[in-house]
Amino acid sequence: MRPFSYERAVDAASATRAGANGGRFISGGTNLLDLMKLGIEGPERLIDVSRLELDQIEERDGGGLSVGSQVTNSALASDPLVRERYRVLSLALLSGATVQLRNKASTGGNLLQRTRCPYFYESGQACNKREPGSGCAALKGHNRLHAILGASEQCIATHPSDMAVAMVAIDARVSCLHPSGERRQMAVEDLYLSPGTHPEREYALEPGELIEHVLLPPAPPGRHIYRKARDRASYAFALVSVAAVLEVKDGKVASVRLALGGVAPKPWRAHLAERALVGKTASREQFSRAADVELAPAEGRGANDFKIPLAKRLIISTLAEAAGDAQEVAS
Repeated sequence: MRPFSYERAVDAASATRAGANGGRFISGGTNLLDLMKLGIEGPERLIDVSRLELDQIEERDGGGLSVGSQVTNSALASDPLVRERYRVLSLALLSGATVQLRNKASTGGNLLQRTRCPYFYESGQACNKREPGSGCAALKGHNRLHAILGASEQCIATHPSDMAVAMVAIDARVSCLHPSGERRQMAVEDLYLSPGTHPEREYALEPGELIEHVLLPPAPPGRHIYRKARDRASYAFALVSVAAVLEVKDGKVASVRLALGGVAPKPWRAHLAERALVGKTASREQFSRAADVELAPAEGRGANDFKIPLAKRLIISTLAEAAGDAQEVAS
């Protein structure tokens, strides 16, 4: 690990100024410290924001919640209001990592964690995200875990967060503080940048900009479901995951929110599938058609070709469960 200086932020404003001058924010450190140990990241200055007064979950006017960026994943998953109103978010958090990691990982840090692509973690391999212009070894390498949607010839890595998938599905927003003192909000969906020709640019944040809160809108109506297909029962990143909130009235889809994980460089909001479903009969046939519409542009790279039919089956089974159909979809 390279030498670095460490300081504890006394307030959010001073933290952003330090960040604008080359400092890196650290909270739980469950991702950044690993990257530093491996030499993938080597910040010269760490700004500890874990003690900032951003560790509360509060009700907002109108029925939503404000989640401080330093609320731990465990606290967020177990909060009574989250469990009652945003079950999809609680389920997503509980499906990720171990209890010990959830006890340390912060809400803001979870959103900003970096890919788990093995080529990103291996400094001897080509990776445009780690070293722009060096190439992408995953294109013709071991790409079983890689993206089938939204990728580019520069990068096919996936984003690892389960929590972010659920937050995208429920239209959560982040409230950020800029070093200038100005605050702005953006949708969690817009926080992430597509790789395009610059996969090293991952987030729509400016230097020193700090996520202070995640703002949850009033709870969307319908049944909340989170399903995750993975290689083992616990502590494994998603091959494919689905966050769904489905409202059915008189046998038809009144509203639907659908997001996918493990399939793209960012949490993937399934807008095409949503539009294809509203007003249609809540049936497996319609769920299958909507999945086909969403996955039409999907592209496998060989070892990850299986993700396309897996994603379709998982979309169908998740929506069927949300619609109240307990019958398992045939594999």
